Amino acid sequence: MRRGLVHVLAWSLATGAAVTLSWWGVHTVMAGTAYDPPRALPIAAADATTQESKPLASSTQRGAPSGTPTKSPSSQPPSTKKPNASSTPTRTPAAPAPPASGQVKPYDTDGGRVVFDLRDTYATLVSATPGTGWSMQVWKTESWIRVEFAQGADRVSVFCTWHDSAPRVTVEDY
Repeated sequence: MRRGLVHVLAWSLATGAAVTLSWWGVHTVMAGTAYDPPRALPIAAADATTQESKPLASSTQRGAPSGTPTKSPSSQPPSTKKPNASSTPTRTPAAPAPPASGQVKPYDTDGGRVVFDLRDTYATLVSATPGTGWSMQVWKTESWIRVEFAQGADRVSVFCTWHDSAPRVTVEDY
């Protein structure tokens, strides 16, 4: 009887040690494999000397289009940027019609960066990243997407529309 108890105790200790060692090995390997969502990386602009540094976080929202605004809070400290001396809105000309296969186009503004995937008959928002000190709202419907950046009284609106035509993008400062 004593001999059987020693065998059971030895088997239990060996099994416990094997399970512990296996768990530790698997846990160590699996600990670093959690999925992190991709981040929007800044793309070098043609006029890089006048651009401020942009945060690397993506504010892209994906899902069903809706007419209700979506807010993205900004936790960055306020910027020391001064408003433009002229109070007249500036308008960027509409983008040319994209090819049928789609074209990913970035739009850099004072308030942040917006990237659209422009197709033949529609567009999708790839990413929208507010600049330091700016907040952002996004509106989506079946025929247009609007991204508005705000800082104090300054507003920058990037508006993409494609109702009955190829997508067109306009940028307005007001």
